[in-house]
Amino acid sequence: MTSFLFSEAAIRLFAFIGIFAAMGLYELWSPRLERPEMTGALKSRRWFANLSMVLISSVMLRVVFPAAAVGAALWAEARGFGLFHGVGVDPLLAGLVSFVVLDFAVWLEHLASHKIPVLWRIHRMHHADNGFDVTTGLRFHPLEILLSMAWKAVIVVLLGAPVLSVLFFEIVLNGMSMFNHSNVRLPLGLDRVLRLLVVTPDMHRVHHSTIRRETDSNYGFNFPFWDRLFGTYIAQPKLGHEGMDIGLSAYRGTFTATLLWMLALPFRSLRRDQ
Repeated sequence: MTSFLFSEAAIRLFAFIGIFAAMGLYELWSPRLERPEMTGALKSRRWFANLSMVLISSVMLRVVFPAAAVGAALWAEARGFGLFHGVGVDPLLAGLVSFVVLDFAVWLEHLASHKIPVLWRIHRMHHADNGFDVTTGLRFHPLEILLSMAWKAVIVVLLGAPVLSVLFFEIVLNGMSMFNHSNVRLPLGLDRVLRLLVVTPDMHRVHHSTIRRETDSNYGFNFPFWDRLFGTYIAQPKLGHEGMDIGLSAYRGTFTATLLWMLALPFRSLRRDQ
């Protein structure tokens, strides 16, 4: 088990580096928006803070949950625990169903993070980024990462999800977070087609608007189906992508890219305009 988990960590790391490099280069080649906070010194400051945050979160996760979601799948498999192990479902079908159920679970978790005040205290650090690029997709508070992993582990164990499907889901989830937060320009026709199947950057950017109604929309990371099904889908921002403000109206300025401020934000009082 230890050797498998070591391999799992290595696979996820290589996938992360490859996807991050690809999206970062794409942003340089064809940026969707060119704003001060996404260029020059302000971009460098944001990138340093956001990448530092993902490093802290990753280390803390491995300390608290060394095996993560894949370890939960291995534990359930070894004990024959979970729905799929109990009824003997074909592994391929079990893997496909597990992927879809896990995606819905993450969508539901994201919705709860906006609706439940104690969870919003933690999640708002992600939204406090005044820019929107590939590093925003990595900007999550360590507490949110731990809570998210615990939630996914529960779903994995209850399902008896196949180990490889859980590993694949985790890689895709991380990669899609970087993709749909990236500041890349996609042809409008391609975006219209893609967003029928996956969450695109233009679709998810709406979710990072300072307008509350738009912030409370487009919660998906992988599939766009859930937002359309539950009525939380908004196609375009009211002010257009070039005119919209990104972030939270309560937090505007370079201090939002300060690592200590980011770590302390969940413990600060909520303001009315959040």
